[in-house]
Amino acid sequence: MSEPRFPDIDTVREQLRGVDYLSDEGIAGVIYLADRLGKPVLVEGPAGTGKTQLAKSTAEILGARLIRLQCYEGLDESKALYEWNYKKQLLRIQATKADGDDSGWTDISEDIFSDEFLLTRPLLEAITADDPVVLLIDEVDRVEVETEALLLEILSDYQVSIPELGTIEAKQIPLVFLTSNNTRELSEALKRRCLYLHVDYPDMEREKEIVLTKVPGISESLADQVARIVRSLRQIELKKAPSVSETLDWANTLMLLGIEHVDAETASDTVNILLKYQSDIAKARKEFSADTQSFEGSSA
Repeated sequence: MSEPRFPDIDTVREQLRGVDYLSDEGIAGVIYLADRLGKPVLVEGPAGTGKTQLAKSTAEILGARLIRLQCYEGLDESKALYEWNYKKQLLRIQATKADGDDSGWTDISEDIFSDEFLLTRPLLEAITADDPVVLLIDEVDRVEVETEALLLEILSDYQVSIPELGTIEAKQIPLVFLTSNNTRELSEALKRRCLYLHVDYPDMEREKEIVLTKVPGISESLADQVARIVRSLRQIELKKAPSVSETLDWANTLMLLGIEHVDAETASDTVNILLKYQSDIAKARKEFSADTQSFEGSSA
């Protein structure tokens, strides 16, 4: 077991705040426990709620290298774990034959199936690293169920079995984050190996604090208006609710336009920064026009 990275939960939260990631006690607590128990963290929740950023920010506060495996449909062992450098192996075989070496295929095969010819991919790279590592397996719900099997040995024992080389064990246990947007149900085997963390949209006060932290020069009044309007949009039925990153884009847009008070007309004119489907934009504009009183109230 590696030495603990954090003395307590409050330290996790304070250090994340130091790199502008505003976590709550639940998020900080899961990271603390993952470190102490040596278990991966499965982070689920809507897209754009800061799941990937949590792994990046954790790597930053630890001074660790972030190794990222971006998952996609069709991801296989050669892209996730390792593959052999076939061109280099072929050149070695040809060179051996040219030298007239008749030592036999057994000696050649032992040579070409060695570390010199191994191409490491993110999973293998993470467990063979000498330096501190945070491993991010991003959008794991995008791979097929069969592909999850590639992860199980690593997530259980932090080791990789390579038929030609044997078992390669981790030099140090990386802190592992798996993110999921809930596009499909993950296997029970995968879930059992992880601590679970659900990251939802922040409440209004925390989103306001995020806007104040991430948008230079924004006033508290404008940050409050942005958080209130975004919350109201998330309460109506949309194809895709605005993410935190889209909230920040909208706040930056309002700053660039020199807007200090958001009225219904301004919100309607700029709502395409928050929403990306025309049907959602139409619903939002209808909501804005019917709710002018709340805009007037927010300017008080």
